Order: sequence, then structure tokens, then C-alpha cells
Amino acid sequence: MDDDNDLIRETLAGNTAAFGLLVTRYQRPVYNLMLRAVKSADTAADLAQDTFIRAYENLERFRPGARFFSWLYAIGLNRARDWLRASRGHLEAEPETLDSVTVCGDGGTQQDELAALLDLRRVGRALEALPLEQHEALVLYYREELPLKEVAQILGISLSAAKMRVSRGLERLRRTLEVDGHA
Repeated sequence: MDDDNDLIRETLAGNTAAFGLLVTRYQRPVYNLMLRAVKSADTAADLAQDTFIRAYENLERFRPGARFFSWLYAIGLNRARDWLRASRGHLEAEPETLDSVTVCGDGGTQQDELAALLDLRRVGRALEALPLEQHEALVLYYREELPLKEVAQILGISLSAAKMRVSRGLERLRRTLEVDGHA
């Protein structure tokens, strides 16, 4: 019982443990979405939990055969947008940390690994500086490796708009890194 649709059927039949498996499977990407949006670990955890509660409460609306992750991510993105609108001007400034990222050494020197980590942090900071709509398009396309059609579906925009957000986000990211002298 590891297919998302099987777990949803089990959940709707009353097996709440099946939903727990879905939470375990997707808690990290939903938490990361929230952390990118709100920049606060505690708030991100609360919003991620709220996203799963909303998904559970509305699970009967999920279209069988659709991709659960896309549906869940859209709920989370809407929840993040709602929170941002409600707390405009009161955002906490706790930057996303890349400290948990491990640079794998494959024979490189410690200095090479440190340089790679610093480059990764620069890219991470530049990505964080993008508008949320471009940021999410890039994350969904590159980090989550979703096809553009699914990116468009999650963001509630057309396919051409999704392509444009990815393209503009990349261009802005390139310009930012060039200004920093690291492109």
C-alpha cells in the first residue's frame, strides 16, 4: 500500500494511519515550501501542519488518479500566500539555512568542498531574493523535478505562464549572481 491513491482510498475508508504515511512522505517538501515563504522555522512547521490538516479535511475532493503531491502542494502554496497577506509587514527574518546540506567529497580537497558550499549558499541567497512566484516556479521545476505542466497546475496558471516564470526567475537569478561576480 505505497501508492498515494491507495493511501487516499484507505484514509477515506477510515484508516487514518494511511494518511500518516502520506504525511511522512510529503512533510519535508511541504515544510520547505513554508520555510521558503515565511522564513521562520516555527511558523513554517505550523503552516505545514495546517496544510496537512486542510488536506485531510478536504480529501474527499481529491480527484482519483490525479497526483496527490501536486494537490497537496497547491494547498500549501495557498496557505503560505494567505499567511503572507495576513502578516504583511510582520515577517520574521530567519533565513533558510543550508547548514544541513552536505557537500560530498569525491576526492576533492577540503578547500574545494568549502568553495562548493559557499557557491551553494550564494545561489540559495539569490534564490531566496526572488519574488515568491518565480521562486516557487524554479523550485517546483528544478528541485522537485516536476514537468512544466504540473508546475502550472500547482501554481494555478497557464503552461505558458509557468514557462515565463521559470525563464524570468532564471534570468533574474543569473543577473543577481553576475552582480555578485559569481556567474
